[in-house]
Amino acid sequence: MATEVVVTAGLRYGPTGKLMDVYRPTGTPGPAPVVLLWHGRGPDERDVLAPVARAAAELGVLVLVPDWRPDAPDGGRTHLMESAAFVRQRVAGLGGDPGRVVLAGWSRGGKAAVGVALNPAAFGDWRPQAVVGIAGAYASAAPSTGTVPLDDLRRGGGPLPPIPVWLVHGTADPVVDVARSRELHTALGEQDWPSFLAEVPTDHAGVVMTEYAPEHGRCLPSTAAHAVAAGALTADVLARAATTSARHPGHRP
Repeated sequence: MATEVVVTAGLRYGPTGKLMDVYRPTGTPGPAPVVLLWHGRGPDERDVLAPVARAAAELGVLVLVPDWRPDAPDGGRTHLMESAAFVRQRVAGLGGDPGRVVLAGWSRGGKAAVGVALNPAAFGDWRPQAVVGIAGAYASAAPSTGTVPLDDLRRGGGPLPPIPVWLVHGTADPVVDVARSRELHTALGEQDWPSFLAEVPTDHAGVVMTEYAPEHGRCLPSTAAHAVAAGALTADVLARAATTSARHPGHRP
């Protein structure tokens, strides 16, 4: 059953003063599991993820969606690190459980999230309990780490305990082919990382319950059946990643 969600919009985080929206479920017992959700390549587009963030919060998780600037000189790395630091330091005061934090992202944000899991040393040695990559590509440098997630995975070595990696991708995605998530999913399995891949019949925007509007130059909420269904599945994956403690994704405790 969906729970009521209270939205706090435009909360400032970090020394650079970027903005963040917080989607908080009400009526849940105790601190809520947390999802930090990064948007894609458009600068300061936290609003694009509003539909899927709300849908995930309705399932009982606290979702934080920060603005960040992929077009910044450092590719947005400072903003991404500041948002993660904010979550670690402040999420308890927002009703979240700092011990149950999932890092997620869509498109370029998905690559950034997976990059943190595979190369935490390049991100201040912090790792979440799990990551969710939504419609991402993983064979080029992640803005969070500056390294290539697939290369980091295949390089291996060192005492890096695997964490669950959840992937969602539209099979009709013309921007980032679903083969990119399949490639990562296969590579994770070869390295004995727990991994789950959900393929859904939608496009790049539909997987987060939106559609691209050329006249606005951005993605807007969609009521198309394929986008609503795909966005609901993505929201469910976010919630499951935040509430599942088993080693293998897809199984609730």
